[in-house]
Amino acid sequence: MQDIEPYYAWVDIYKANEDEHSPFFERVNSEFEYSNTVYNYYIHPQWDDFGSQTLYIKVLFADYDLKYAIIEFIGEWNDALNNDIMFLKRDIIENMMSFGINKFILIGENVLNFHASDDCYYEEWFQEVDDGWIAAVNFREHVLKEFERNNIDYYLVFGGELNDLTWRTFNPVQLFNKVEDIVRRRLT
Repeated sequence: MQDIEPYYAWVDIYKANEDEHSPFFERVNSEFEYSNTVYNYYIHPQWDDFGSQTLYIKVLFADYDLKYAIIEFIGEWNDALNNDIMFLKRDIIENMMSFGINKFILIGENVLNFHASDDCYYEEWFQEVDDGWIAAVNFREHVLKEFERNNIDYYLVFGGELNDLTWRTFNPVQLFNKVEDIVRRRLT
């Protein structure tokens, strides 16, 4: 787990800790000191802690003109015990939405498990994006099944092309355009 780094090919064009609108503005992450864990395994220090005990994120890109953000996740998404969605929604998403972000690309290939509680925060998030959307890209099949079992699929767009998207081959704008095209086809 300690070798899995957040995607870093875009750091020349965006760094959340240098974005004054980012909830991680001026945060300093160590390159060498490992302190955060998932299942008692240390994770790479470049992942950002947002209040969850088992889930960490990296805001890979935010574009305030096109109103989208790309967020990568690692760990266990646990709403049942840790209320991860509350921390994510209140401390990260609401901050981004206050600066106009209403389209969210969630990269979930490193989300190992999902444990649901209720869907209230997902519903609230979905209602607040107005003409935006929330897309889940490359989440594991068992995680998506849990989303479906717990009606999270009412609020997130996933499946089909979004489950197997080679997102690292795109720059952020290309990825946004690709995901937006998929989402728009689904919604019409």
